[in-house]
Order: sequence, then C-alpha cells, then structure tokens
Amino acid sequence: MTSDDPQTPPRRPAPGAAPSSEVPVTAATARPAGRLDAHTGHRYVTRSDGAPPLPPPGGYRGARRVPGRDGGAVPAGAAALGAAPRVRPNAFAWIALAVATAFALALVVLLALGATDAIYGATVVALQLVVVGVIAAALATRRARSLGAAALAVTLLLNVGTVGALSAMRTSAEGGYAGTQTEEERRLEAYPGIKDEPASVTLGRPSLEEMRATSEALSAEIRSELTARYGFTWTEAPPEDLRPERNGYGGESMLVRYTSTTWSTNEPVTGYELKSGVMAAIDHVLSRHQWFLMIAFNDPRSGMDPTILEKFYGSDDPATQVAWEWYTEDPSGDLSFYATMTDLADDTTGSWRSDREAQHAQTGEPLEGLQISFSAERLLSTADRDEFEKRMAEYGG
Repeated sequence: MTSDDPQTPPRRPAPGAAPSSEVPVTAATARPAGRLDAHTGHRYVTRSDGAPPLPPPGGYRGARRVPGRDGGAVPAGAAALGAAPRVRPNAFAWIALAVATAFALALVVLLALGATDAIYGATVVALQLVVVGVIAAALATRRARSLGAAALAVTLLLNVGTVGALSAMRTSAEGGYAGTQTEEERRLEAYPGIKDEPASVTLGRPSLEEMRATSEALSAEIRSELTARYGFTWTEAPPEDLRPERNGYGGESMLVRYTSTTWSTNEPVTGYELKSGVMAAIDHVLSRHQWFLMIAFNDPRSGMDPTILEKFYGSDDPATQVAWEWYTEDPSGDLSFYATMTDLADDTTGSWRSDREAQHAQTGEPLEGLQISFSAERLLSTADRDEFEKRMAEYGG
C-alpha cells in the first residue's frame, strides 16, 4: 500500500462526537517513511518487505510506457516500439484485384464453353500479359501491395496455362476440336468412302466376305499340301484382324483392312534345304490358282542393302538367316499372301528368341516355324453395301 504523505496526522473527532480511543501520534508511533517508487514518486509503506528492488532513476533503459487514461503524452521512442500504423489500400490496389478476378472469370466461362482455341488465341494471351503487368505494378506500390498479392494468387490459380490445359483435356476427351474445323471439313470427316476413289470402284472390288472365303480356302489347301509332304501340324494364331480404313479426310470410312487368321506350324523348319522346299511347295499350290511366283524379301537378289538384310533377318546370307519372308499376290492385286519362317537354330545372340517368347506370350503362336496369312485393303462388307451407297449419294459419289 502507498500513500502520498508518509506521515498522516491523527484524525480529530467531529464536534459532539464521543472521545476517541486512538493513541496520540508521537515519534515512537509515527509511520515509517518507506521507499520511494522511481516511476510514481510514491513510497512503499507497510508490509513492503520482500518487494522487488526499485528501478534505477529514470527507469529501465528501453522500457515502454503505456499512456495513461488521462491521455498523457507518450514518451519519445514509444511510437517506434509500438505497432506499425495500418496502411489502407488505395484505388489502384482494388483495380488490380478487380482486373485479375475479371480475367479469371472470363477464362472460366471459356472453359465451360470448351473454347480451347479462344483461350490460346492471341487476344487472350495479350490480355494475360496486361493483367500480369498491372499486378506487378501493384506489388511495387506500398498501398497496393496487399491486394496485389491477392490478385497474384488469383492469377496463379487461373491463367491461360492452367485453364487452357483443362479445356484442351476436356475437348480431347469429348472427341474433337470442332472450333478449328469448318462445317465442310466436319462433313468430309464423316465421308464413308476413300478420298478420290469413286463409289463404283469400291463396290466393284470383292467384298470382305468374298476375300475371307478365298483366303480361307487357299490357306486350307496350302496346309493340306505341307502336311502331306512334311507332316506339319498347325496352330491357329494370331486370329483374324479387321481395322477401319481412313477416308483421307481425317476420319474413318466404312471400309476395313483385312488380315486373315495366321496359321503356324508347331514344328520348327530348320536348314536351308528344308525351308527352300517348303516355299517351293507353297508356290506350287498358288500357281494352280494363277497367282504370281513369290518374292523372297530376305534374298540379296531382292535388291535390299546387306545391312538392312542383317537387321531384319539376322544375316545377309539366306543360309544363316534367322528369319525368311516371302510375298506374292493374286492377279487382281486385291489379295496378298505372306509366308514367314523363324529358325532359332541360327540365332547366335539370343535376341530373336527373346522377341519370339514375348510374341508367344501375347498371341499363343509357336516360337518358331512357318507362318502363313492373307491380307487385303479397302474391303466393304456385304451387310454394309446398302448403307454405303446411300451415304455416298449424299456426297454426290
């Protein structure tokens, strides 16, 4: 407890009051002077034992003083030690934030419309650069820095790169970039035939079903001949494959590319003499149907460079080649025939065996031996003929 006066005089009784029993103040009963408080100038009075030591005159160095309720002046240096005054954003700060937000919303609208080409257009990219310039100016201005940082965050989240990538992914997933095509280009993309091929030429070609029947009959005849001569047994692998033909306008036609079922011998065909005899037997069967004699792609007489022969067939000498590949076609040129052989006895590196093992795991075909197959292009199924004629008429074909 403190007091402004260290020696409080005794209270006098009020007039008419009863006599007081207080002891008169004497030197022996006077209150001690106490210690002076360096801040308030007051003195510590009773029960001051154990109080903290008094500060030095003038107070501790660097101590902050809080202004009193009476509005007393703040000591020198107190403002610098206190909280920094709040900086209010100026008009340019709000402009920077508004520009960034408006541009981001415009990109979102373009994304919703799927306008990928517009997002990556020169106008939008130029506007993006303007927005970046405004934000940079805001960040360089003290009163615009806080909102400039917010505008920068919005721009980093939604910009030509991020929104454009999302739009491109969406357009690709939906199957096209319609915005980059004219109406005529989209119409031609659905063309049912082949560019520059009249409908009469397509319809005059054997159908898919006819080619399939021809190839299956010839394949059976070849297999029967080789089984009778060499005792081969056969595996039906890989199976038949049909792939849509491109129409020349960026789309798919109604025609297909046909590859027959591949028949593979279960037995290896090893040695130059045996392989030559097998190919001659196949030639004999095909010649009965007026087919051209087969061409040996792996033979140096085919005109291939020796380095190409070594890369594709393992050697430039047919006697030591791992693979043989022979080819021919029917007189019309519509149906082609392939006969290939793999002889792993000539594989000195082991790489051919590894490739064949991978192929066997994928299709189930034997590791080595003879394989025969047929192929044809631009075939129209009989079941699609009427629809093809109707659709071609729409294009004036």
